[in-house]
Amino acid sequence: MHDDRAVLEGRLKRVLDERIRPAVYPRSAPLAIEAWTAPGREPVPVSEGLAAPHGPATVGDAWGAPWDTTWFKVTGTVPADWAGREVEAVIDLGFDERMPGFQCEALVYTPEGSPLKAINPRNQWVRVAEGPVAGGERVEWHLEAASNPVILDVEPFRPTGLGDRHTAGDEPQYRLTRVELAVFDRTVWELVIDLEVLGELMAELPVDGARRWELLRAVERCLDALDLQAVNETAGAARAELAGVLSAPADASAHRISAVGHAHIDSAWLWPLRETVRKVARTTSNMTSLLEGEPDFVFAMSQAQQYAWLKEHRPEVYAKVKKAVAEGRFVPAGGMWVESDTNMPGSEAMARQFTHGKRFFLEEFGIENDEAWLPDTFGFAAGLPQIIKAAGSKRLLTQKISWSQVNTFPHHTFQWEGIDGTRIFTHFPPVDTYNCSVDGREIAHAARNFKDKGAARHSLAPTGWGDGGGGTTREMIAKARRLRDLEGSAQVVWESPAAFFDKAQAEYPDPPVWVGELYLELHRATLTSQAKTKQGNRRSESLLREAELWAATAAVRAGFPYPYRELDRIWKTVLLHQFHDILPGSSIAWVHREAEPTYAAVAQELTGIVAAAQRALAGDPAGGRELVFNASPHARAGVLAGGSAPLGVPVGQVSAGPREGGGFTLENSRLRVEVDARGLVVSAYDLVAGRESVAPGHAANLLQIHPDFPNMWDAWDVDSFYRNTVTDLTEADSVTLTEEAGAATVTVVRSFGSSRVVQRLTVRAGLGRLDIDTEVDWHETEKFLKAAFPLDVHADRYASETQFGHLFRPTHTNTSWEAAKFEACHHRFLHVAEPGWGAAIVNDSMYGHDVTRDVRADGGTTTTVRLSLLRAPRFPDPETDQGLHRFGYALVPGASIGDAVREGFAINLPERRLTGSRETAPLVRVDNEKVAVSAVKLADDGSGDLVVRLYETTGGRAAARLALDFDHAGVSATDLLERPLAEAPALVAASGALADVRLGPFELVTLRFSRP
Repeated sequence: MHDDRAVLEGRLKRVLDERIRPAVYPRSAPLAIEAWTAPGREPVPVSEGLAAPHGPATVGDAWGAPWDTTWFKVTGTVPADWAGREVEAVIDLGFDERMPGFQCEALVYTPEGSPLKAINPRNQWVRVAEGPVAGGERVEWHLEAASNPVILDVEPFRPTGLGDRHTAGDEPQYRLTRVELAVFDRTVWELVIDLEVLGELMAELPVDGARRWELLRAVERCLDALDLQAVNETAGAARAELAGVLSAPADASAHRISAVGHAHIDSAWLWPLRETVRKVARTTSNMTSLLEGEPDFVFAMSQAQQYAWLKEHRPEVYAKVKKAVAEGRFVPAGGMWVESDTNMPGSEAMARQFTHGKRFFLEEFGIENDEAWLPDTFGFAAGLPQIIKAAGSKRLLTQKISWSQVNTFPHHTFQWEGIDGTRIFTHFPPVDTYNCSVDGREIAHAARNFKDKGAARHSLAPTGWGDGGGGTTREMIAKARRLRDLEGSAQVVWESPAAFFDKAQAEYPDPPVWVGELYLELHRATLTSQAKTKQGNRRSESLLREAELWAATAAVRAGFPYPYRELDRIWKTVLLHQFHDILPGSSIAWVHREAEPTYAAVAQELTGIVAAAQRALAGDPAGGRELVFNASPHARAGVLAGGSAPLGVPVGQVSAGPREGGGFTLENSRLRVEVDARGLVVSAYDLVAGRESVAPGHAANLLQIHPDFPNMWDAWDVDSFYRNTVTDLTEADSVTLTEEAGAATVTVVRSFGSSRVVQRLTVRAGLGRLDIDTEVDWHETEKFLKAAFPLDVHADRYASETQFGHLFRPTHTNTSWEAAKFEACHHRFLHVAEPGWGAAIVNDSMYGHDVTRDVRADGGTTTTVRLSLLRAPRFPDPETDQGLHRFGYALVPGASIGDAVREGFAINLPERRLTGSRETAPLVRVDNEKVAVSAVKLADDGSGDLVVRLYETTGGRAAARLALDFDHAGVSATDLLERPLAEAPALVAASGALADVRLGPFELVTLRFSRP
């Protein structure tokens, strides 16, 4: 037989495109259109949109300035001769089918204001009736259409002002293309699906295999049976020619895919938060509608915040969601408030993502799921497994690691082990997308790509249009129906995440183990972009710790009314802004412009709570004395952790004076720092240990600037070649010395490019650290600013703080896995050490860094730690980080890991001073410095019980005794939701004013004290 495969495949494509697909709607009639654009580029209530004075509009009209909302009213009458046919409205607002979720979309309402469904580039239909029409029906719909501009266009990553309504202009973005009633020919539509499934399957089968040729001949017979001049009349006969090949069962060894209906909705990204509220309503309207007509379909949606938005703004849709949840068809997934970043959120914030998310699902739906659902998060911190387990979950799903540029992850199903030894059953869908469309190429890729063949055969495919929402379509469901049991294909079955995980664990009870962080070899610059957003997050986390601590202490000590509702609301605001495109700095300008005043309002309210609680504790200021409140988990300046006491006298003195050769020398009893005439730290001598910190011939706190123009994903990425070019900022405008009681400061002013930096280097009495306060007026573009600390330390690894502990990363690049980690995440500290001596760098708001090592000519090793300070990418926000920034960091010579932990807390939790008449004793005192208190609060249920969370900080074992200075009726160890645990080995004993705990490495424990 001659090889006519290419000819027949070409025939199939043309006939589908030009004859069969157009025949799905064989007859049509125009609808009348009227339009009204809401003023001010902000959505209006539905009642206002319905009642507004609409004007005439027609197909072909341009509409929709960026971010506008236009209300379209469409009316018409079903022709009488369409009786007995299925009829739909087909509405094309100017869609590009390549961009579902990234452009205009609309929610369709009845005249009474009830939402029906959404229309978008891949979902342009509205049913007139569920079955055949009678003919003559009058139809009227109202469309709330959002003219969201296309930011990530066909030429992506170009700077654009479209990301903020203030700079987007008023040019219409779209043109009405089609607004009409049409007869829907279901037989032709089913034929389209048949041919798509078979054509896509053919393309994935081996050319020398019999099945491919069987499909090809069946398609040929189908096309021969189809009269191209009478497609609708002959579609049934054409389908009959395909029945045989579509009914052939799958191979017994076929890979099995659990399709989970999905619509990954970024809570903000290339659209603002207010638009996500509407995206959620549009998507869930469509999904609940699909669920009603498709009994096998299961849809999962994560992010409790999005359910809360739906409940508040579209209660009618929320009622449908609740009903579908009760039926087990609409699955709340993940148990988190949002799909957050997991690298940068602090310990407590990461825990609260789960407590607030899980509690919402429990209170609203009475359900609790077992999995963390994070398909699009940019890597996973090594402290996360313990948090997942402590929240009562045991599984994780993500696929983002498939985006890594260098190394291919070796497993798709595995146990992930965190820093404390906790293991979480984890699955990476081998389909390599969270927007699976049930395309044959995707299904075949999942089966071929699955790395656990022979040991397992199940994988999961999140199925539906996502990022900007949209969800699963009826076409995807129809394709999955055919792929349920089809020879040559993997088997596709709709299942919930829980059903998939149950099967996966049952067939693969002992999968391989991956230890440590799940590092994404991409999007490394998200640790630095949008510095003010990151600073707002860190400051909010610290203030929340203070507010809970002092409010709880004041409630117990002085009857202070604990602000349950306020703290709950503020936590949810902070958690929302940890979403994986907000905190990482990868959203449009609008999002970050709004985040700045949001964080300011959070800070103001929390500062007010702290001040009120401390005033209740301190008593009348009249005749009082200055008190110092210490929110750190470590005593300092004579003030116990969690308590207040009078201001002590500084220990020791600071001397300062000119340095030979220029510059100044600052010295206290523990540290001598030399700043040269260039304003650079050329010596930081540890007087206690008698050794130098700064590597010979180098200077610390050296500001370095690099060109920063990645190959793509500007706000997200920094590529390794950025390091090929560097400019050291060694020229100083001025270097001056000032002294005050207990401190000496060198102020350095530098100008570079269009920017200016002022740094204040301070040594304080009795403290073994050099504080560096930095103020940058930043006006560079596509540049990367770092602060370098070349240290005289021989280290092949370094410690980086993460949630409830720290992890070690190598300083060398022996393998491609290590070389790929050229930019990584830290929280409050970085620590490098050799046996007997170490140094730490602590900070108040930075997350990105790099650490490298080099061997000098003298044979010594220089380990260079660099903090990433600022970037200036131009997409998606062309003004990223422009303006004034202020942040602090410090060098701590001679620091152990314990010192790094202590100083990291200290720089983020500065002392507060207040005049008052009463000192405050801590509610809880811990007798072991290795054990830190991460939270002191009242229980979330309003019972008045006291909750204390602790963790081991050094990576070793620790026993600690808690001294309790309050009345309680008993104690229990709980999960993060403050529910008693059946087994609590960490809680050894508790009696009266004492409680003993024994913790493993980095182990966290939550204790709940019942109060009478």
